[in-house]
Amino acid sequence: MPTQAPRPAIAAPSIDMTRLTVRTAADRLGIGYSTLKRWILSGRVRTTRTDGGHHRIAESEVERLLARRGPVGPTRPRPPVDEALGALSARNRLHGYIEEVRVDGLLAQIRMRVGDQSLTAVITADAVRALGLRRGDDAVAIVKSTEVMIGTRVADAAPVRHRTTRARR
Repeated sequence: MPTQAPRPAIAAPSIDMTRLTVRTAADRLGIGYSTLKRWILSGRVRTTRTDGGHHRIAESEVERLLARRGPVGPTRPRPPVDEALGALSARNRLHGYIEEVRVDGLLAQIRMRVGDQSLTAVITADAVRALGLRRGDDAVAIVKSTEVMIGTRVADAAPVRHRTTRARR
Protein backbone atom coordinates (compact mmCIF):
# COMPACT_ATOMS: atom_id res chain seq x y z
CA MET A 1 0.00 0.00 0.00
CA PRO A 2 1.57 3.28 -1.07
CA THR A 3 2.03 5.77 1.71
CA GLN A 4 1.23 9.39 1.20
CA ALA A 5 3.84 11.97 1.84
CA PRO A 6 3.12 13.78 5.05
CA ARG A 7 1.38 17.09 4.48
CA PRO A 8 3.23 20.14 5.67
CA ALA A 9 1.62 21.74 8.67
CA ILE A 10 -0.23 24.86 7.54
CA ALA A 11 -1.24 27.32 10.14
CA ALA A 12 -4.95 27.80 10.03
CA PRO A 13 -5.93 31.40 9.38
CA SER A 14 -6.93 33.24 12.48
CA ILE A 15 -10.70 33.21 12.49
CA ASP A 16 -12.43 35.66 14.73
CA MET A 17 -15.16 33.64 16.36
CA THR A 18 -16.91 36.65 17.83
CA ARG A 19 -20.48 36.77 16.54
CA LEU A 20 -22.56 39.92 16.65
CA THR A 21 -26.29 40.41 16.66
CA VAL A 22 -27.76 42.09 13.59
CA ARG A 23 -28.50 45.26 15.55
CA THR A 24 -24.95 45.49 16.95
CA ALA A 25 -23.43 44.87 13.52
CA ALA A 26 -25.71 47.52 11.98
CA ASP A 27 -24.58 50.03 14.62
CA ARG A 28 -20.93 49.20 13.90
CA LEU A 29 -21.50 49.66 10.18
CA GLY A 30 -23.41 52.89 10.68
CA ILE A 31 -26.48 51.61 8.83
CA GLY A 32 -30.03 50.84 9.84
CA TYR A 33 -31.15 47.50 11.22
CA SER A 34 -33.64 47.00 8.39
CA THR A 35 -30.96 47.72 5.77
CA LEU A 36 -28.66 45.05 7.20
CA LYS A 37 -31.55 42.56 7.40
CA ARG A 38 -32.27 43.22 3.71
CA TRP A 39 -28.61 42.59 2.87
CA ILE A 40 -28.67 39.33 4.86
CA LEU A 41 -31.84 38.06 3.19
CA SER A 42 -30.47 38.94 -0.27
CA GLY A 43 -27.23 37.01 0.45
CA ARG A 44 -24.98 40.06 0.41
CA VAL A 45 -23.90 39.40 4.02
CA ARG A 46 -22.74 36.01 5.32
CA THR A 47 -24.25 34.96 8.63
CA THR A 48 -24.70 31.95 10.84
CA ARG A 49 -27.91 31.10 12.62
CA THR A 50 -28.47 30.32 16.24
CA ASP A 51 -30.54 27.33 17.32
CA GLY A 52 -33.44 29.76 17.64
CA GLY A 53 -33.02 30.92 14.01
CA HIS A 54 -31.48 34.31 14.76
CA HIS A 55 -28.76 35.63 12.46
CA ARG A 56 -25.29 36.26 13.87
CA ILE A 57 -22.57 38.08 11.96
CA ALA A 58 -18.85 37.38 12.43
CA GLU A 59 -16.54 40.27 13.28
CA SER A 60 -14.56 39.41 10.15
CA GLU A 61 -17.68 39.88 8.02
CA VAL A 62 -18.29 43.31 9.55
CA GLU A 63 -14.65 44.20 8.83
CA ARG A 64 -15.08 43.00 5.23
CA LEU A 65 -18.12 45.24 4.80
CA LEU A 66 -16.32 48.20 6.35
CA ALA A 67 -13.33 47.66 4.02
CA ARG A 68 -15.62 47.53 0.97
CA ARG A 69 -17.12 50.83 1.96
CA GLY A 70 -13.72 52.48 1.78
CA PRO A 71 -12.36 55.24 3.96
CA VAL A 72 -14.99 57.20 5.75
CA GLY A 73 -14.91 60.77 4.52
CA PRO A 74 -16.40 63.79 6.16
CA THR A 75 -20.04 63.31 6.95
CA ARG A 76 -22.65 65.39 5.22
CA PRO A 77 -23.40 68.46 7.32
CA ARG A 78 -26.78 68.40 8.96
CA PRO A 79 -29.20 70.93 7.57
CA PRO A 80 -30.56 73.70 9.79
CA VAL A 81 -33.75 72.87 11.64
CA ASP A 82 -36.08 74.53 9.10
CA GLU A 83 -34.58 72.52 6.25
CA ALA A 84 -34.76 69.35 8.33
CA LEU A 85 -38.50 69.91 8.72
CA GLY A 86 -38.74 70.03 4.92
CA ALA A 87 -37.77 66.35 4.87
CA LEU A 88 -40.90 65.27 6.73
CA SER A 89 -43.77 63.66 4.90
CA ALA A 90 -46.35 65.66 6.83
CA ARG A 91 -47.62 68.59 4.79
CA ASN A 92 -49.82 70.24 7.40
CA ARG A 93 -47.39 72.66 9.03
CA LEU A 94 -48.64 75.56 11.05
CA HIS A 95 -46.09 78.28 11.82
CA GLY A 96 -46.65 80.28 14.97
CA TYR A 97 -45.27 81.03 18.40
CA ILE A 98 -45.60 79.46 21.82
CA GLU A 99 -48.06 81.20 24.12
CA GLU A 100 -47.87 78.88 27.11
CA VAL A 101 -45.87 75.89 28.36
CA ARG A 102 -47.24 73.86 31.28
CA VAL A 103 -45.16 70.92 32.52
CA ASP A 104 -46.70 68.50 35.00
CA GLY A 105 -44.90 65.23 35.69
CA LEU A 106 -44.20 63.28 32.52
CA LEU A 107 -46.38 65.40 30.23
CA ALA A 108 -46.49 68.99 29.09
CA GLN A 109 -49.22 71.08 27.50
CA ILE A 110 -48.09 73.52 24.82
CA ARG A 111 -50.42 76.26 23.59
CA MET A 112 -49.39 77.86 20.32
CA ARG A 113 -50.76 80.91 18.57
CA VAL A 114 -51.13 80.36 14.83
CA GLY A 115 -52.49 83.53 13.26
CA ASP A 116 -55.63 84.39 15.20
CA GLN A 117 -56.16 80.74 16.23
CA SER A 118 -54.90 78.83 19.24
CA LEU A 119 -53.59 75.27 19.03
CA THR A 120 -52.92 72.99 22.01
CA ALA A 121 -50.63 69.97 21.96
CA VAL A 122 -49.74 67.51 24.71
CA ILE A 123 -46.17 66.20 24.47
CA THR A 124 -43.71 64.66 26.89
CA ALA A 125 -41.86 66.81 29.40
CA ASP A 126 -38.62 65.32 28.01
CA ALA A 127 -39.50 66.68 24.56
CA VAL A 128 -40.06 70.16 26.02
CA ARG A 129 -36.63 70.04 27.66
CA ALA A 130 -34.93 68.60 24.55
CA LEU A 131 -36.45 71.27 22.29
CA GLY A 132 -35.91 74.01 24.87
CA LEU A 133 -39.48 75.27 24.40
CA ARG A 134 -40.30 78.54 26.12
CA ARG A 135 -43.04 81.11 25.94
CA GLY A 136 -42.53 83.44 22.97
CA ASP A 137 -40.41 80.99 20.93
CA ASP A 138 -41.23 80.53 17.26
CA ALA A 139 -42.36 76.99 16.52
CA VAL A 140 -43.96 74.84 13.87
CA ALA A 141 -46.88 72.54 14.66
CA ILE A 142 -46.88 69.53 12.34
CA VAL A 143 -50.23 67.81 12.06
CA LYS A 144 -50.18 64.17 11.02
CA SER A 145 -53.43 62.40 11.65
CA THR A 146 -55.71 59.83 10.13
CA GLU A 147 -58.81 61.40 11.61
CA VAL A 148 -60.44 64.77 11.13
CA MET A 149 -63.38 65.91 13.26
CA ILE A 150 -65.86 68.48 12.04
CA GLY A 151 -68.13 70.48 14.29
CA THR A 152 -70.72 73.19 13.99
CA ARG A 153 -71.53 76.17 16.15
CA VAL A 154 -74.33 75.79 18.64
CA ALA A 155 -76.44 78.36 16.79
CA ASP A 156 -76.04 76.27 13.64
CA ALA A 157 -77.12 73.04 15.31
CA ALA A 158 -79.63 72.34 12.55
CA PRO A 159 -77.38 72.25 9.48
CA VAL A 160 -78.53 74.05 6.40
CA ARG A 161 -78.94 71.76 3.42
CA HIS A 162 -77.07 73.08 0.40
CA ARG A 163 -77.98 70.20 -1.86
CA THR A 164 -80.35 71.14 -4.61
CA THR A 165 -83.22 68.81 -5.27
CA ARG A 166 -84.65 68.07 -8.65
CA ALA A 167 -88.26 68.82 -9.28
CA ARG A 168 -90.29 65.63 -9.50
CA ARG A 169 -92.10 64.97 -12.70
